[in-house]
Amino acid sequence: MPWILSSYLIGNFLWRTLTAAHFYPSRTSMRLEMAVDALLIAGLFSLKAKIPPGLFWTALVCGIGLFAIRLNGDASWWTGHLMFSIPAR
Repeated sequence: MPWILSSYLIGNFLWRTLTAAHFYPSRTSMRLEMAVDALLIAGLFSLKAKIPPGLFWTALVCGIGLFAIRLNGDASWWTGHLMFSIPAR
């Protein structure tokens, strides 16, 4: 479980950093994503003894980065992604 939790936080951070969002989710969905991210960080701390220190700190920085991305602007706040673009039709 500790490896899955750490890899999910790191993978989710990379996904939201490297890919652009194409739509704004609902307010409920946005809040649910933020709650899950917060619970994953709390779970990371509860499993700290079972995770190698390097992996723990990397996952923690990525977890905090998920919230830092939302401070980038209005589109980032709603989507959770660093970039936002409307696809060509």
